[in-house]
Amino acid sequence: MGKEECKTMLDALNKVTACYRHLVIALGSTSDSQNLREELKKTRKKAQELAVANRTKLTSLLKDKSISKEDRAEYERLWVLFSSSMELLEVDMKRSLEIGQEFPIKVPTRHFIQTGMTGSTNAVAARAMSVQNMKYEADSNIDTADLRDLQTEITQVTQMVEEMEMKVQVAPWAVVAKQEAGAELKSNMSVGNSSVGVISICEEEPKDDESGGAREGRSASIGAVVVFFVIVGVALVLGYLVINMS
Repeated sequence: MGKEECKTMLDALNKVTACYRHLVIALGSTSDSQNLREELKKTRKKAQELAVANRTKLTSLLKDKSISKEDRAEYERLWVLFSSSMELLEVDMKRSLEIGQEFPIKVPTRHFIQTGMTGSTNAVAARAMSVQNMKYEADSNIDTADLRDLQTEITQVTQMVEEMEMKVQVAPWAVVAKQEAGAELKSNMSVGNSSVGVISICEEEPKDDESGGAREGRSASIGAVVVFFVIVGVALVLGYLVINMS
């Protein structure tokens, strides 16, 4: 029961941090807006709440001396995944702070960048918050108070990561993966349309078509060689005739 609960909590954190990264990408672009800044604020707070819950649960389980060797190995694997997710969240929060300072909303100091990304980001934020529709607040201090809060939260996340490393000694290189590298890319996962950009996956062409194309390529190469030798032969004959006539 503990393992399944930990996996569920970690999946929730990974989903929210992934959505947060998606939102950060839109910062400073023509998709940027006050709504986006509010979505970022709510999403990162949700991620931090989930992070605290994950840390508390995994820390207590890894400190339990009575768990089996197999269970400990699984909790250590989940701990490494959790640590990686926290590092990504910290990086994205710092990036959000830097871009937010460069592109204020209330008093713009520069033009937004035309990145080719268009549309609203509310669907991504709603997915992170597990709600149907996002509710927005007309926060007039989005450029000042929120950035101060963000800076404080970055410090808190950094301290959390450091405390995690002190409380639980898990060597990432000693943890064995349960699936081969890139296995998730081979899975038949459906990819939906995002609110700021459509991600499409091109299916591989059938092998029969590839082999047919290869055969056509070889035939074209052989034809080119034949034509080359015909031209050389004609040139030699013409040269011979010219020499004899002279």
